[in-house]
Parts: sequence; structure tokens; C-alpha cells
Amino acid sequence: MHAHFSGHVYHRHSHDGYSFGVTEEGAQAFGCRNAQHVSAAGMIMTFNPDDPHDGHAVTENGFTYRMIHVGPDLLAAVMSDVAGRPAGLPLFPVPVADDQLLAVRLRRLHGAVSGQAGALEVYERLAGVVCALDRHAAGRAPRRARLDAADAAADVWLAGAGRAAPADRVRDLLHAGYAGQVTADDLAAAAGCSRFAAYRAFRSAFGLPPSDYQRQLRLRAARTLLAAGTPAAEAAAAVGFADQAHLTRWFRRYYGITPGEYRLAGLERPARRSARPR
Repeated sequence: MHAHFSGHVYHRHSHDGYSFGVTEEGAQAFGCRNAQHVSAAGMIMTFNPDDPHDGHAVTENGFTYRMIHVGPDLLAAVMSDVAGRPAGLPLFPVPVADDQLLAVRLRRLHGAVSGQAGALEVYERLAGVVCALDRHAAGRAPRRARLDAADAAADVWLAGAGRAAPADRVRDLLHAGYAGQVTADDLAAAAGCSRFAAYRAFRSAFGLPPSDYQRQLRLRAARTLLAAGTPAAEAAAAVGFADQAHLTRWFRRYYGITPGEYRLAGLERPARRSARPR
């Protein structure tokens, strides 16, 4: 959810999953867990399942915020991936906090879920949020100790399996199916480990998350098609982009020009060569 409210007042309610939010502009006040709280711009909110709360703007200018709802089963599964072992469901004792790292990661996850990101990027963004959420969970080991333990477990696995071998299997899978919807489960099956361990192994070996690597493969394939004269819309569909606009956005980010400009340059190149004096 991404919304702006001014006069609207939320009736007291709860959700059956976790709710994580970022206040972007203004400030909102709400009652939760027998206390009143205010979330100002840049602050984050963490609601447990079945946490009753209400909400209203603090000033007449209202507030803008992003909210993400995550099912308990999904959160538990990703937490287990990150920890390298079964993990229980967290409880967040404080519904409002000033945490810039978590705010950034929540915005990125929101952009991935609400935009045209693939399954791999959504999983990676969610795993990043889980790592940042760790510090807020009640009754758990200290954040740094838990993350260090997860890192150490992954490093031991990498050393035992041979650092490049699992990553190479993931890379082979991405090359074979870059135009399709490859999931984190697919990577785990190819690498022979958990989803998060496969992600860490690949990033350690190749310096990019699997989703970025997959997008790079799609862009390279699109370049080949465009240079051969394929229209941008057809190239986008052939290499796995959601549509031409999605291809254009990423093509410009990577190469500084649009797919149409690149295609036109490829079509004009033979004419220039033939006109060159001998």
C-alpha cells in the first residue's frame, strides 16, 4: 500500500499477518499496545499479527506512507533461510522506531513488490528486510551475533562445498533460463543448499545478486536482438522483460541510451561503412 491521508481516521483494527511501514511525509499518530505513538517522516512501523491499532494524521497536511503486509509463514521461511536453521516467529515490542537502514530496505521491497520486479529480486529484497528487522525482534539473540552466526555458517558451507561450485550451478541455471521466471527455490535446488545460502554463494563468487545477473543477461540478449533490427517491444518480450517500458528503463540505466536509439544505430552502421571512401 502507498497512500496519502489527511482527514481519514482509521477505525481500530488488526491484520492477520505482519505489517511493516515507512512514513514518508508528515506524521501519523496511532494507539497500539496500550500506548500512543507518533511516526514522523523517515520512521518505520512494525505491527505483529492481530495487533489492534488505529491511525490519524497529526496535522491538517496529512501524511504519506508505504505499508507492506507479510504472511507469518513467508516471514518464518525467509528468517530460517537467513539464520541457516529453523526460526520461530518474531514479536516486535516497539511499533515505531527511527531506523534508516530498515526504512531504505522497506522502500526497496515495496518498489519490487509493487513494480515489475521478478521473483528473484522480490526474495532478495525481502531477505534484506528480514536482516534489518532482526534488531527489533523480542526475546532473541543480539542482532550482530545472530547475523555473524548466519554469515559464519554460510562461509563454512562455501568452504566445504568449494566456493565456485554452487555459484557456478546457479550461474548455469540463470544462463539457461534467464528469459523465464527463475525463483529462489530454483536456485536452491540447483546449488544444493538453502535459498539464502545460494544467494550468498552467488553474490560472493560473482559480485552481483542473482536478480541483477539475470537482468544483465536479459539486457545483453536484448542488445543482440536490437542490433539485428528487432523492434524494442518484441525484444523485450523475447528476453523476459514485462514490457517495452520496463526494458527501456533498465536499458537506459545500464547503457545511457534507449533501446530504440541503440537499434537505430545498428541499422545505420552498415550504410555508414558502405559510404566510406576506399
